[in-house]
Amino acid sequence: MAGRLAENVLHFARILRAAGIPIGTDKVIEASRALALAGVERRADWHATLAALFLTRHEQQAAFDQAFDVFWRDPALEEKMMGLLLPKARGRTPAPEAGVSARVAQALLPARAKPPREDAPDEVTIDATLTFSPGERLRRLDFEQMTAAEWNEARAFIRRLVLPLPRIVTRRFAPSPAGGTPDLRAALRRLARDGGELVRLPRRRRREAAPPLVVLCDISGSMHRYTRMFLHFLHALVRDRSHVHAFLFGTRLTHVTRPLRDRDVDQAVKRVCDAVPDWAGGTRIGACLREFNWRWSRRVLGQNACVILLTDGLERDDTDGLGEETARLARACHRLVWLNPLLRFDGFEPTASGIRAMRPHVDAFRPMHNIHTLTDFARALSHPEPSRRAA
Repeated sequence: MAGRLAENVLHFARILRAAGIPIGTDKVIEASRALALAGVERRADWHATLAALFLTRHEQQAAFDQAFDVFWRDPALEEKMMGLLLPKARGRTPAPEAGVSARVAQALLPARAKPPREDAPDEVTIDATLTFSPGERLRRLDFEQMTAAEWNEARAFIRRLVLPLPRIVTRRFAPSPAGGTPDLRAALRRLARDGGELVRLPRRRRREAAPPLVVLCDISGSMHRYTRMFLHFLHALVRDRSHVHAFLFGTRLTHVTRPLRDRDVDQAVKRVCDAVPDWAGGTRIGACLREFNWRWSRRVLGQNACVILLTDGLERDDTDGLGEETARLARACHRLVWLNPLLRFDGFEPTASGIRAMRPHVDAFRPMHNIHTLTDFARALSHPEPSRRAA
């Protein structure tokens, strides 16, 4: 190709790799050939050609669009990227008008060559008693603002988390020498076996079992980043426990428990993404809850099941039946916990109609936007709080 277009396509592919999109040399060669045939006169054709060759998953589209808009248009790229990564008093979150996530900003920032060291600098000692450790900073960093390296560290940390679900007392009994209830059936069997001689009265106690866990995760455009991280946490639950059911919903409801049982977490998440056709699309919470209540509730909500609902509550359809479907779900399960990333804002108020319709019917309303809140949620689930449902 004439000019420096091929070189720029290669550099753009390296930026996408740094942002977490796997791109091999074969795709770069194919992109160079395809652009020569498709032409570069129209920007939309250019964007569609590169997207068709470089993208393999739905969730990669947002990072690709941000990198494409900035790389192929902005002449002051380096200055803006440096400004996004400079520390500010309010934290690492860039200004809302920037429209570029920290993950893409770090990938777009060009690597600088280190100047040669002439003399060894003097040793400087810094008192870091009151500063945050890297682990503490990672625990409180929003999933939406993580870079590629921080995202990988967070995934490794979440895989080590354990969700200690409380064990509930069932109606069935089990033999126990220290039980408080005499086991009359066992006593009669022992009398018949020993010829009417009873040395010790057998006893029994109530059995304890972990309740079934049902997870409903929103995968709409505003939630897919948080849901994708929560899937790594859910993968460990599905593998460690037998009674766990996972559902993803956007514009439709998809049962993904079987794909999550894959031993490799990355392969399991990939199979889940391939099985969901509406990833990062619209939101129809009411219709999806109605489908779950009619098709799945009788199958998976027995034995005091606990339901975890991960969504921001921003319904796109009419919210007239949303409260009714949420109430029906709450009546069918033992406990309904709602995880909402919007609670990360200090001034959050339930002004959206979907949130107002769902909020009175949940037992717990908790944030979920970083590792710290996810750890608190795991700890709170093992010691349930009093129900917050409206009377």
